[in-house]
Amino acid sequence: MFIDPHAHMISRSTDDYDAMARAGVFAVVEPSFWLGQPRTNVGSYLDYLSTILGLERFRAGQFGVRHYCCIGLNPKEANNEPLAEAVLAELPRFAVKEGVVALGELGYDEQTPQEDKCLRVRIELAKELDLPIMVHTPHRDKHRGTLRTMDVLAEHGFDPARCVIDHNTEETVRDVLDRGYFAAFSIYPYTKMGNKRMTEIVRQHGPDRIIVDSACDWGVSDPLAVPKTEALMAQRGIAAKAIRMVTYESALSVYGLSGAMQETDWTTPSAIDHRTLFQGNSMLRGGQAPRITSPSRNINDLRIA
Repeated sequence: MFIDPHAHMISRSTDDYDAMARAGVFAVVEPSFWLGQPRTNVGSYLDYLSTILGLERFRAGQFGVRHYCCIGLNPKEANNEPLAEAVLAELPRFAVKEGVVALGELGYDEQTPQEDKCLRVRIELAKELDLPIMVHTPHRDKHRGTLRTMDVLAEHGFDPARCVIDHNTEETVRDVLDRGYFAAFSIYPYTKMGNKRMTEIVRQHGPDRIIVDSACDWGVSDPLAVPKTEALMAQRGIAAKAIRMVTYESALSVYGLSGAMQETDWTTPSAIDHRTLFQGNSMLRGGQAPRITSPSRNINDLRIA
């Protein structure tokens, strides 16, 4: 079993959900993120949050994948002050909805004063709502931005054991782990972190509090990055227990603190019925036969030959 704890599935196809389910991805976490171009008003942001809380959750379930999300204002868009203030005012009512496992992605992009202000507001909101946090580390000046983020979290007294710091590389992982945070890694085909490098990081640092994800989105990315990384780790001699920690257990441990994610959500799943509608909409198109299945066997009934 795998959890992909950072996947922007609103950008992916139904084929991706089907492929993930076949590869053993039982659950995904979808953090709020930048759409690739600026959102120009709070209404477009609220519609986006409603989609990842509603239709996307339904769409995943139609392919046997359990969908959760993180609610937040993306660091890049925090620099639009009027938009940021309007979104921040609306976040509390979205953050308490079903399926929300954390606030995120939050953190820095250009590390501006406005980004810092918005980061601090959301840390306090996470404390108020007793939710974990998912942190986006900046693409530029990553090491300094990562250290700065952890310093701010410490200033606010946020428990590192309730926080995932994502998009790590070799230059940040030791600092993140030494301070007690979960260190997540986005496995991209050509940037951020590759699965070969990821294997060596687990070999060097051990599996404790390390998380592997795909961060698949609208760009060149791979929704099967987690199972592919698992396969390479196994091939290169990483212990099965360690692999399970970085591809499943650690994500469940930290996001399970929200109370919104538990293993029985997918080990005792509901039936799949493509005749089901979401606000009158179906995943099917004209002439397609619906997929109708009974609930899958309990995971305890499965046997590995």
